[in-house]
Amino acid sequence: MDDDTGAPAPAGGASRKSERLLNLLIMLLVQRHYVSKERIRAILYPDSRPDAFEKMFERDKEELRSLGVPIEVGSIDPLFDDEPGYRISPDQFALPDVRLTADEAAVVGLATRVWEHARLADATTDAVRKLTAAGVEVDVSALDLVEPRLSADEPAFDVFWDATQARQEVEFDYQRPGFEKPSRRHLQPWGVVRHAGRWYVLGLDTDRNEERVFRLSRVVGEATRVGAPGAYEIPDGVDLRETTRRLAPTQVVVEATLLLRKGAGATLRRAASSVANDVPGPDSDSPWDRVVVRADRLADDLLALGPDVVVEAPEGLREELLARLRATVGAA
Repeated sequence: MDDDTGAPAPAGGASRKSERLLNLLIMLLVQRHYVSKERIRAILYPDSRPDAFEKMFERDKEELRSLGVPIEVGSIDPLFDDEPGYRISPDQFALPDVRLTADEAAVVGLATRVWEHARLADATTDAVRKLTAAGVEVDVSALDLVEPRLSADEPAFDVFWDATQARQEVEFDYQRPGFEKPSRRHLQPWGVVRHAGRWYVLGLDTDRNEERVFRLSRVVGEATRVGAPGAYEIPDGVDLRETTRRLAPTQVVVEATLLLRKGAGATLRRAASSVANDVPGPDSDSPWDRVVVRADRLADDLLALGPDVVVEAPEGLREELLARLRATVGAA
């Protein structure tokens, strides 16, 4: 990895890269108008050589876009045919409201991890301070939009994200559907991408010497960065989103019959085709309801419900849940 001057980065390069990406995100999000490339360079890449800046800026833009950030390109002055400018439209970047019930408390905010992390909180303050000092009119309220969500069964996100920035291999246990035990995997991560409502990591599987994609919710236990930073390069021209779409397994819609404890599983109830109230359940601690629902990724949602759900059908879904629970207990 290169630092801002184009020279090889020392061990702290991953931190600086993450800060630079966050600075660019904030700069393009809080401005009310398109900003020129030269202004971006002057504020965020002041010590970079022209050729190094072009390379870093293009790479940083693509990494943000791979995470779903809609960077727009447009004319700075509509009356003149000048160089293009860049911005992030708050309207396009805004996320829909998320209503959480008590049984969905496993859903956590990625933004919470980011803003509470000391080095990135400092980067946020530093980016706004630089923009203000440069006389740029900013809309700090736009930062409220940066609140994507991660489910609590994806604690490996930070490890893979940091490893991608550091170009460092990751070792982890991965639970494949239909297998009783997880397998040990080694990956040189190229990027972390959100696809079909789930987070995936894409990279080179060094055990098989092939590009592979892994769903983060199926990583069991702790993922570990191994080896030295800067151990590999991401191949030129890799389209993270397209490759993830190509390699990720097709989501299969499953119709499931569930017993839900009274008051649990509000999201499943809203999507249900039928709900039968006050049916016999596995215990008498509280009433139970029978819910029939069709969805393409039930297992993760059901695991989050713990003892408040019982799968009556299909048997394959029940077996998948049991296998993942056994794997989690075994890893612990």
